Amino acid sequence: MKISSAVFTKSATKPSNYPPVELPEIAFAGRSNVGKSSLINVLVNRKSLVRTSSTPGRTQLLNFFDINSQFSLVDLPGYGFAKVPLAVKNAWGPMLRTYLGKRESLKGVVFIFDIRRVPREEDIQLLDWLEEFAVPTIPVITKIDKLKRSQRDKQIEQIAEATGLPREAFSLFSAHTRDGKDEIWERIEDAIVA
Repeated sequence: MKISSAVFTKSATKPSNYPPVELPEIAFAGRSNVGKSSLINVLVNRKSLVRTSSTPGRTQLLNFFDINSQFSLVDLPGYGFAKVPLAVKNAWGPMLRTYLGKRESLKGVVFIFDIRRVPREEDIQLLDWLEEFAVPTIPVITKIDKLKRSQRDKQIEQIAEATGLPREAFSLFSAHTRDGKDEIWERIEDAIVA
């Protein structure tokens, strides 16, 4: 996809604050520090549309972006980072469940996993919610350049096993080399028109 415009629309925590339902939406979800911001920035060809931070847990709101006036990209808050205040942690689940369950324009979720980490309880919980609400899921494994090829397959197998998803369901991505960018765009475009 050729990106002609990528503009921040607004942040929200509840349906009354969401932008009006006008465009299809693709959301991005994943554990804190999984490379979500880097993936989004590479996809939209911007250095800092979505702020990357060395401090995990920075995104604590639903952040909406207008892409080409054709669809909205929604950056969901990362989860699983210990230093986030307890009140924020406790609000994460209800905020996400509400968005996933009630947002009529949501066409799919790009669910991001770090190749160096085996999915944990929160990852599986989010996968369960996506299944419960019948939200199409695009699983992506990021940071593939961080491991040697010989180590990659073993890690991918562990992630597939932990999530219960087939190995071929995952797209592989590196923000450093941009490998996987075109494949992820194809899957996003398919989800938007489905």
